[in-house]
Amino acid sequence: MTGSAPTLPPTLDQWQAAGATFHWRGHALFYRYQPNPGKPVLLLVHGFPSASWDWWALWPTLSQHYQLLSADMLGFGLSDKPHPHRYCIADQARMLLDLMAELGLGAAHILAHDYGDTVTQELLAQQLEGSTGVHWHSVTLLNGGLFPEAHRPLPIQRLMAGPVGPLLARLLGERRFKASLRRIWGETPPTEAELDTLWQLLCLKRGQRVIPGLIQYMAERRQHRTRWVDALQRTEGPLTLIDGLADPISGQTLVDRFRQLCPHGRVVTLPGVGHYPQLEAPQAVLEAMALSD
Repeated sequence: MTGSAPTLPPTLDQWQAAGATFHWRGHALFYRYQPNPGKPVLLLVHGFPSASWDWWALWPTLSQHYQLLSADMLGFGLSDKPHPHRYCIADQARMLLDLMAELGLGAAHILAHDYGDTVTQELLAQQLEGSTGVHWHSVTLLNGGLFPEAHRPLPIQRLMAGPVGPLLARLLGERRFKASLRRIWGETPPTEAELDTLWQLLCLKRGQRVIPGLIQYMAERRQHRTRWVDALQRTEGPLTLIDGLADPISGQTLVDRFRQLCPHGRVVTLPGVGHYPQLEAPQAVLEAMALSD
């Protein structure tokens, strides 16, 4: 895969201007779809607590080889953030399937990160059940909690998932948020522009208040472990893990467990890269994807 990653991120206004709105179950959801006639579809599924903007550094090169589709899932980024609301992984997967149906897309490759990895596991599980109406050609996963026993959440994540979560969410400020992100980056620290945009994405539509609801995905991973690990083990298409080893949440422990449980999968490790390979080392991610083509 040829091409190089851009060096300057788009502003949130620029990103939003390139997208559209999908109305789903009474909610307005932001998405970007870039057709490329004759090319396969690549569905990009973002992580927590960010949005489709995460993919900006990969987008120009990927758009030369794929039709690209990415949505801000419910509760994230530019999409609606209903509160109170019971957020769950199965609903996020259904939203993506309904969006693809709306666009007339019946097959795709997947590139996912973090929370998006878990949504992808549910999509694969539904494909095995024959209930999606979509065929997944291949799956590429970046750092994420594929296996709850190999997941090492930050203390703030554990607290947000507990009884004090709503209080902590109200107290979460820009400084603490940015400090938490810096902790999980690797040798290439995030730029202030990246941190500013990620903070803006979180704050839109009073987003802090939905964090405790969204972060229940960690409990869902434990609850549905058998279903979601089985989906990885039984998927028939190519399966690749690209992992930043400097990630304290899902670095080497994830790689080791993936190799044990998914020996059919391909692993690409990125030393010195943390939790956000697509932002920290986009060129390395593009090169790793070229190897899996």
